[in-house]
Amino acid sequence: MFEDSSEIAEARALARSFLADVQAIHGFPVSGRAMGTVQLVVSELVTNARKYAPGPCVLTLDIQDGAVRVRVWDSGTTLPVILAPDPDRVGQHGLEIVMAVCQGLAVERKPVGKQITAVIALADDPGCDVLGRQL
Repeated sequence: MFEDSSEIAEARALARSFLADVQAIHGFPVSGRAMGTVQLVVSELVTNARKYAPGPCVLTLDIQDGAVRVRVWDSGTTLPVILAPDPDRVGQHGLEIVMAVCQGLAVERKPVGKQITAVIALADDPGCDVLGRQL
């Protein structure tokens, strides 16, 4: 649970440690791209939760079908709006970035608050930008 903005770095470190364990203990391949992308996504989603939702947020990481699912729950009831790309806009590019680097993104209302789930492939696939997404 992350209760203040100073813990965003802790969330990134948790993601890094999780992926290191996934590779070292469980033997799943984790590319450098996946390591960086997961940390970026965690940072963006936790930052948004801290900035726009009252109360705590919860970060959950798990592995399914060769990908890591990054889930961030917060108590805010307002669903995020993904703005169209605008090079002149200062700020508010977080979800735009997350959408660009993930294989999937879902936003769900929960009985209390909402949950955002991002899916990132763990391994790179030869001939592809990232697993499952052709160049």
